[in-house]
Amino acid sequence: MSHGKFDHIMFKGGVHPPEGKELSNKCEIKEAPLLDKYTVILQQHIGAPPKPIVVKGDEVKKGQLLAESGGFVSAPIHSPTSGTVSAMTEIPGPMGAKMAAIEITADGKDDFESPFPPIEDWKAIDPDELKKRVAEAGIVGMGGAAFPTAVKLSPPADKKIDCLIINAAECEPFLTADHRTMLERTDAVLEGTAILAKILGVDKIVVGVEGNKPDAIETMSAKAGQYDIKVLEMRVRYPQGAEKQLIYAVSGRKVPTGGLPMDVGCVVQNVGTAVAVQEAVVEGKPLFERVTTVTGEPVVNPGNWKFRIGTPLSKVLELAGGIKHQPGKVILGGPMMGFAQKNLDVTIMKNASGVLLLSKEEITQFESDPCIRCGKCVDACPMNLLPGTLSAAAENERFDIAEDYRVMDCIECGSCSYVCPAHRPLVQHFKRSKAEITAKRRKQ
Repeated sequence: MSHGKFDHIMFKGGVHPPEGKELSNKCEIKEAPLLDKYTVILQQHIGAPPKPIVVKGDEVKKGQLLAESGGFVSAPIHSPTSGTVSAMTEIPGPMGAKMAAIEITADGKDDFESPFPPIEDWKAIDPDELKKRVAEAGIVGMGGAAFPTAVKLSPPADKKIDCLIINAAECEPFLTADHRTMLERTDAVLEGTAILAKILGVDKIVVGVEGNKPDAIETMSAKAGQYDIKVLEMRVRYPQGAEKQLIYAVSGRKVPTGGLPMDVGCVVQNVGTAVAVQEAVVEGKPLFERVTTVTGEPVVNPGNWKFRIGTPLSKVLELAGGIKHQPGKVILGGPMMGFAQKNLDVTIMKNASGVLLLSKEEITQFESDPCIRCGKCVDACPMNLLPGTLSAAAENERFDIAEDYRVMDCIECGSCSYVCPAHRPLVQHFKRSKAEITAKRRKQ
């Protein structure tokens, strides 16, 4: 069987925000035209920053290595086009701080030069060679976290992995990049998944898709059997795509407090990551572009584009036809877990799943009103936490209490903030608590 419907466990909590996917889920992926210039941020992943191996004035080809991996938990960066390294610079990153970047001025030829050859018969290749290719290609988790994929594929010897889960939930409102990728790049998604399974040595492979993508479920299911992959239709509920919730929904396994998916024998990868793996192995193509949804009511032509890394948000919005009126907020990512941007010089990175514009009427401002003890946040929390208690601890700078009440387990999904009638900045409180606790641990 390649398609199961609702034969999974429902996680506790979660919310049902308006989906907004109808703005772009029927829009085919468009190839963004070649720009005159790309500014590629170096730190595009969790872990050690990569080390530049080019200098100003160097000629580069599309796909050429710009910066090599800076350690085990790191990922290299490759050029999005051919041209000249015109500057070693700094630009605003998604979090607002200045970040080191390499500016490439395009020569218009877009000449591609692969840093490694295609692997024609990957089924006959040693899994370690395939994993090395994933590392060389600079592949990271493309669902948002941007954790280097090769590291995820290297569990310690005492962690037996028996299940690969492809996260195709795309539960974040408005985003449709994974949906369109499943429809238009079905074989690449499935073959990339099969390559990941070979690296891990597993034969239990599940693609979890929310039920609001029936066309993707049908398209994927029609071909999944060829690869011994099961497509599982899941109920629509945010945050279904959060790693721990997805694992529980698909397998019934609970990742322990402070634990990782590998502690329960699972590895989770994103749809976009699977395609990047297929391209790296079969085509010899490193990761230098990705599918991103550009959407929101203020956008003239919402849709899905394949953008090269280093594309500024100003150009992204220009390609989408510009704006109908001044937006209230520009968000990199989705409305629940994305980051608001104050500068359109920020460029597309490997984990940029969406660029979302919200109108002023769609935004609710946080307020400093006291908690009214309604308990809605407790019902909504998918991690079984007490958000109201954690928030009060943060306000009083009692981070020791927040730690005792498991604030480190918070996945920052925003479900609590979404349902809070007092409009309290709950996730911001938890982010601060986690930062303070992490700093204290490092000091100790």
